[in-house]
Amino acid sequence: MKARQVHEQRGQRTFVLAFEPGEEVVEGITDFAKENRLDAASLTAIGAFSRATLGYFDVERKEYEEIPVEEQVEVLSLVGDIALSGGEPSLHAHAVVGRRDGSTRGGHLIRGYARPILEVTVIESPEHLRRRTDPETGLALLSPQ
Repeated sequence: MKARQVHEQRGQRTFVLAFEPGEEVVEGITDFAKENRLDAASLTAIGAFSRATLGYFDVERKEYEEIPVEEQVEVLSLVGDIALSGGEPSLHAHAVVGRRDGSTRGGHLIRGYARPILEVTVIESPEHLRRRTDPETGLALLSPQ
């Protein structure tokens, strides 16, 4: 993965990341967040995956049911955030991917392998838009202050 900071204003940084073929995106973004001390950020991405695993959050069980996508797909939408979980940056992102026939699959991004590229823009969040862990669901939810 190649990464570069492209902007900073009032302590709020903007980065662009480019994942190369075969690189796993969730792990890469999470490692990048740790290395750059990002404890709160939003992100968007465009590109494609050679394969991915999406998820559907079962509220009763408080876990994700996996949705495997075992084919080349276009990333039509990938949006998410980085928040602290157990003191470490954690990625929470949702993706909609397009299949060859034009149908789509969507859900929480569990794993995704870039092919040929995935371009990600990460924008650090200001202090008043930090996420807090909700004790009922265990999810990091927006808590404007």
